[in-house]
Amino acid sequence: MERPAWAPQGIDLSVPSVSRIYDYYLGGSHNFEVDREAARKAMEFMPGLPKVMQANRAFMRRAVRFAVERGINQFLDIGSGIPTFGNVHEVAQSVDPGSRVVYVDHDPVAVAHSKAVLEGNGLTAVAAADLRKPQEILDSPEVAAVLDPDRPVALLLVAVLHFIEDADDPYTAVAALRDALAPGSLLILTHAAYEGIPVPQEQAGGAVGVYRTIRNPLVMRSRDEVARFFEGYELVQPGLVAMPEWRPDTPVDQEDPYAFSGVAGVGLRL
Repeated sequence: MERPAWAPQGIDLSVPSVSRIYDYYLGGSHNFEVDREAARKAMEFMPGLPKVMQANRAFMRRAVRFAVERGINQFLDIGSGIPTFGNVHEVAQSVDPGSRVVYVDHDPVAVAHSKAVLEGNGLTAVAAADLRKPQEILDSPEVAAVLDPDRPVALLLVAVLHFIEDADDPYTAVAALRDALAPGSLLILTHAAYEGIPVPQEQAGGAVGVYRTIRNPLVMRSRDEVARFFEGYELVQPGLVAMPEWRPDTPVDQEDPYAFSGVAGVGLRL
C-alpha cells in the first residue's frame, strides 16, 4: 500500500485505528481502506454509527461554547483523535480568541495530523500520551507550556473512556486528572452505552465485537457506571443525558434515533 504524505513513518497501514475509523464516520479523508472496512463491518450491525459520531461532535461543540461563556478558556482534550472541522480550538477561539488548547492522543496518526493542522497556532499544542497514564499527561511539556494549572480548565474526555477496559482502572485515571484541576474546572464527557441504541442489544453487540476483533475493545457502561466518573464534580443541568438532550440549540424531537445512543454530561469541579 502506498503511504499517504500525511501518514507518519513507522505506522502499520494494515492495522485499523480507532481515530481513523472515527474520522471515516465523520466523512474525513484521513483513513485507510483497513479502517473503512472495519467501519463498514460495524455498520452492518449499527447502520447509524456515523449519526452517533455526529451527535457526539455536536455535543462537544455546545459544551465548549458553554465553557467559554462561563469564562473558562483553557482546554485539555484527551483522546482528541484526528482534527476535523469545528474542533475544540476552532470553537473556543471563535468565542474567545485567547483560548488555549492542548490535544492529547496516543495514536501517532492523530498526533502527526494534529501538529500539521495546528502549525502556527501559538495557543495550542499536541501531546503524545495515553489517558491510562494521567501523570504523564499532566507532566508533559505541552501542558506546562500552554495551560495555567492555577486557573480552571475544561477537561474533555469525549468518546474515549469506552476504549479503556476496567482492568486498566479508568476511574483512578479520571480521579487523578480531577485532582490536578483547579476548582471551577469542568469535565466534558461522552460514553457509549447500550441505553438509547435503537436496535436490540444483541445486534449492537455485533458492532462491539468488531472493535474487539481489531484489538480496541469497546466497553459499554451503564448510566450509573458512567456517572461514577463525575465523582468530585457537580453535574451541570440537565445532568447525564443522551447527547442531543444536553442544552440543544434546536428542538431534539426531529433527531435521528441513533443520535440518542450513549450518554453525555458536564461536571463542575467543586
